[in-house]
Amino acid sequence: MRQLAEPAMDRPAPEAGSLRGSNQSGMRAHNERLVLSLLRQHDGLSKSDIARVTGLSNQTVSVIMRSLENEGLLLRGEPVRGRIGQPSVPMSLSADGAFFLGLKIGRRSADLMLVDFLGTVRATRRQVYRYPTPSNVVAFVAAALPAVLDTLPSASRDRVGGMGIAMPFQLWNWVRYIGAPQSEMDEWRNRDIQTEIAALTGMPVHIQNDATAACGAELVFGTGEKPKDFLYFYFGTFIGGGLVLNGQLFTGRSGNAGGVGPMPVPGPDGTLQRLFDVASMSVLAEAMEAAGESSDHLWHQHAEWHVSAPVLDRWLGSASEGIAYAALSASALIELEAVMIDGWMPTAIRAEITRRTHVALMRLDLSGVEPPQVREGTVGADARALGAAAIPLAQRYLIDPNALTREA
Repeated sequence: MRQLAEPAMDRPAPEAGSLRGSNQSGMRAHNERLVLSLLRQHDGLSKSDIARVTGLSNQTVSVIMRSLENEGLLLRGEPVRGRIGQPSVPMSLSADGAFFLGLKIGRRSADLMLVDFLGTVRATRRQVYRYPTPSNVVAFVAAALPAVLDTLPSASRDRVGGMGIAMPFQLWNWVRYIGAPQSEMDEWRNRDIQTEIAALTGMPVHIQNDATAACGAELVFGTGEKPKDFLYFYFGTFIGGGLVLNGQLFTGRSGNAGGVGPMPVPGPDGTLQRLFDVASMSVLAEAMEAAGESSDHLWHQHAEWHVSAPVLDRWLGSASEGIAYAALSASALIELEAVMIDGWMPTAIRAEITRRTHVALMRLDLSGVEPPQVREGTVGADARALGAAAIPLAQRYLIDPNALTREA
């Protein structure tokens, strides 16, 4: 379960003008999203704080806050006394104000997750398989969804605001990498999984690339100061990524922008290879099997890896070198503040890959390039499922100019 956001007193105060609203009529929905987005960034703001930052009138802010509180989306804090005038009353998001479902469809497993308004996981179900098929995924959702929803009080079930699906695009093209029959994987060409699950659940369903969704989770639910421009790497069966520009997820024309896996990088023998051929978890699994070590546990859980030191060290070396080259190439094109690394792995392994990537990047020729910071992600192994749940949340409640998804 994720930790709640840090109290506002530990964060810098929002700057006036960073988010702007409109006092014109017909802008209420926009302004409500604006207020909710601001409160997500800075927990515990007063009405006067919000008016100052957004440029909205005190009356407009009062109407919006009263409406959101009546809807159960906001909580009223204790009055802050000791200042001139009326006591300031901080308002914050209510965890029970809304709930969202996230479905991660991976090459080795599927996860269904129920998340509250703050991003805390309330329930989760998982299925591990050799390879994914549409029928198995739909059957998994049909079986797991009632149990997940039963964890909510009956009065809260109408607050579930939709489901997001995070999955690799064009799964039928990955047959030779995951050892699946082409005939079964070709089902993904003809099945509209988004529409099928929307009909099954009776709620809006949105779909997004899995690594892009993980990056989105870092934006919506991540903790700490977020860079405005960063490249995100997520370690799964295959490494993937996402791109954030000016504080917004950039998905590109096909929704696959920031897909770092095909980036050419030097392999262990010095020849150019694709990043997912040197840095994916599938590469580690193959090395473990070749050394007589079972890799099955990698797909069942992420908290602890049982892998010999020599095998792990070789993989860590090639993965971090590959990310360093990919980060340099991206930084030559885009001025990145940071590179963020996360994945389905123990936190100690994530920390070590981050450390080694920084060292490897500093060894490269950085002439003419301002090297980005190399940082750990803050969401963790469940970033893809959390990112899936963040899609309907963003669609309904956040300011997000980018059209991130298609709605069923």
